[in-house]
Amino acid sequence: MNPDHVIEVDAIRKAYGPTVAADDVSFTVRRGEIFGLIGPNGAGKTTTMECIEGLRAPDAGRIQVLGLDPVRDRWALQLRIGVQLQEAQLQKRIKVWEAVAFWRSLYPTAVAGGRLLRQLGLHDKRDAWFMTLSGGQKQRLFIALALVNDPEVVFLDELTTGLDPQARRAIWDLVRGIRDRGKTVFLTTHLMEEAERLCDRVAILDHGRIIDMDRPAALVERHCPQRTVVVATEFPDAADRFEAVPSATAVRSEGDRHTIDGRGDDLITDVIHTISEHRMPVSEFRTVLPTLEDVFLTLTGRSIRA
Repeated sequence: MNPDHVIEVDAIRKAYGPTVAADDVSFTVRRGEIFGLIGPNGAGKTTTMECIEGLRAPDAGRIQVLGLDPVRDRWALQLRIGVQLQEAQLQKRIKVWEAVAFWRSLYPTAVAGGRLLRQLGLHDKRDAWFMTLSGGQKQRLFIALALVNDPEVVFLDELTTGLDPQARRAIWDLVRGIRDRGKTVFLTTHLMEEAERLCDRVAILDHGRIIDMDRPAALVERHCPQRTVVVATEFPDAADRFEAVPSATAVRSEGDRHTIDGRGDDLITDVIHTISEHRMPVSEFRTVLPTLEDVFLTLTGRSIRA
């Protein structure tokens, strides 16, 4: 195993009867990065993650995590990884400090529970029952439980689904903090903004297969090279001038607002040059750049999955 690779997945397959959840899936995760497995609901993300964690055995292929086989070396691996499950729950009347204390008792060595709760902003809730916590507080508690054994690799499955924007961004900051403390983070998400904001690299999974993998910015550049500039101007011949822009592929005009589509970074420069050359008065100027969500929709389709 390459010493820079924390996880190596080689051609794994996992099926449930006629349904193939993972089909010839291969990728590596580097030490110290946040790696995201992204895809539509039902794409096979959770199954793939559970095979890597040792919770399921693949039907074929090879997996190594920290140099260990997740199935054969399951108990040794559990001491070195932290896991947050998608459908996690606790007893309604267990207190926050009790949950952390119980999890700490499961490992031969563990971090200080009080310090962990302070780091995750839960110290004031240490005596609260689980059932009284908000959604964001519950997720922070599950992160605490995943970190209680000071793991080398942390697995987070659909961590912020259902959270409000404020709670989601607070969780993102916590995940970055985990990476900044030298841990490797492997997460699954179907939220493209989350993947784009958090992940150093992502693999896009659809129908159980990896269809592309790279840095989010590189995927955007590769699959969605189009750019859009929106300009509002009262200049009388603006539409004709913008249609003459060398890098423009389409111009749509509604009154004084003009939307110019093109490919490559030259479009913005060319539009600015046209505005300057013809001394156009401008009341609005903005650019619309593609995102990882555009890549996701381009590669996986726009139809709603059942």
